[in-house]
Amino acid sequence: RHFFSDSYVTQSGEELSTRQIKAALRDLVDAEDPTRPLSDDDIRSALAERGFPIARRTVAKYREKLGIPIARLRKK
Repeated sequence: RHFFSDSYVTQSGEELSTRQIKAALRDLVDAEDPTRPLSDDDIRSALAERGFPIARRTVAKYREKLGIPIARLRKK
């Protein structure tokens, strides 16, 4: 299991690496405006535009696994 990454299968049958999705999520959060952080739904929309069509609940799950707090707690 250590050598194989988890994957996410889209409705069309395309297989996406969860590592790619998590990296894209991390990039979005790192590049966001600190005064107006992105909500999970905003992140979901941005990821869909990048070719990662995942659900908002999946965004929340991956965000928690990466140790990224919710938008309200990221606001500065």
